[in-house]
Amino acid sequence: MNFPIELPPYFIQKAQELQIKTENILESFIRGSGKGGQKINKTSSCVLLRHQPTGIEVRCQKHREQSANRLSAYKLLILKIEQKIKGVASDRAREIYKIRKQKRKRSKRAKEKMLEQKHHRSEIKQNRGELKNF
Repeated sequence: MNFPIELPPYFIQKAQELQIKTENILESFIRGSGKGGQKINKTSSCVLLRHQPTGIEVRCQKHREQSANRLSAYKLLILKIEQKIKGVASDRAREIYKIRKQKRKRSKRAKEKMLEQKHHRSEIKQNRGELKNF
């Protein structure tokens, strides 16, 4: 499995695991869009990758250089294919779930327990007396 660019070992392993073949990936370089003025309008630094079997399409123009965009696009494509094939079991889905769980509002019982512990701690601190010099 030879990718046209050098990917980190983690992504190469993922690609082998998911049986992604480079022959199934269509790669094209297009002009970007958005702010950037003349530079964006003149250079084809935006990378478009299309995985034919799954129909997943990835477009990347984060960086100024075409090579950096190409690397980012391949990484993103591998992650998206993994998410589509594995679904909830994919690493990306687990990470999203973890972040959502952290941001989720605490339950009423958990909040009461936390406030009770805080109150107990503050009482301990208040009961401490000042040390007197002899």
